[in-house]
Amino acid sequence: MAAESSADDRAAVVRTALDYFEGWFDGDAARIESALHPELAKRSLGQDSSDPEQLATLTAPQMIEATARGEGRREDPGDRRIEVEVEHLYGTIANATVRSAVYVEYLQLVHTRHGWKIVNALWAYTTPSQDQ
Repeated sequence: MAAESSADDRAAVVRTALDYFEGWFDGDAARIESALHPELAKRSLGQDSSDPEQLATLTAPQMIEATARGEGRREDPGDRRIEVEVEHLYGTIANATVRSAVYVEYLQLVHTRHGWKIVNALWAYTTPSQDQ
C-alpha cells in the first residue's frame, strides 16, 4: 500500500463517500460496491415502527442488491445537496460525515490495497428539526 499525502487521502475519502451516495441515488451497483468494504456494517435506529429502539443493520451485499433494485433512485430528491466532511484521517483509517437532502451518515473508512472503503456507517433520515 503506497503512502499518499494527506490531501490525496482526503480527496480519495471524499470520492469514496460520493461513490457511495451518488451510486445509491443513481442505482449504480458497481459504483456503490467499489466504495464498500465487504464486511460493511450499516446501521440505523428506529426504522422499525413497532420498535423504535431496534437497531437495523445492513451488509455490503444487501446494500449492493438494494442499489441494483433501484431503491436509492426512488429516494433521489433531484437536488441531492451532498456534502462530505472528512473529520479525521490517521494512517489507514478515517472518519467522515455526509449530509444530503435525504440522509445524514457518519462513515468510518479503512485504506486497503484497493483504496478507501467504507467499513461502518451510521445513518438517519434528514428532517428539518434534526438538521444541524
